[in-house]
Amino acid sequence: QVQLVESGGGLVQPGGSLRLSCAASGTISSISYMGWYRQAPGKERELVADITSGGSTTYIDSVKGRFTVSRDNAKNTIYLQMNSLKPEDTAVYYCNAKGLTWSYRSFEVWGQGTLVTVSS
Repeated sequence: QVQLVESGGGLVQPGGSLRLSCAASGTISSISYMGWYRQAPGKERELVADITSGGSTTYIDSVKGRFTVSRDNAKNTIYLQMNSLKPEDTAVYYCNAKGLTWSYRSFEVWGQGTLVTVSS
């Protein structure tokens, strides 16, 4: 089994910063993809940023220049540094990972979600 544990959410004022972390554990042989998604009340879940094992990244337009995704392959951990936060960034943030288990079966797992609230 593979599990993701997220941390780092909370309440922050507009213009502030937060750093999210997501650590994968379990019977992991390799992780090819990790990403951060978010879901605001009444809206669909959307991709925020992702990163491959080789370090290639993508971002949605609304967070470019403000958010930075990074990854520690040795720790199977992905981070999301969020700066200049805006009220519209308020959402539950989910981590996603895809890869292979020790038995070389593919997996895709989601974290439990962490709430980010941007408000004065």
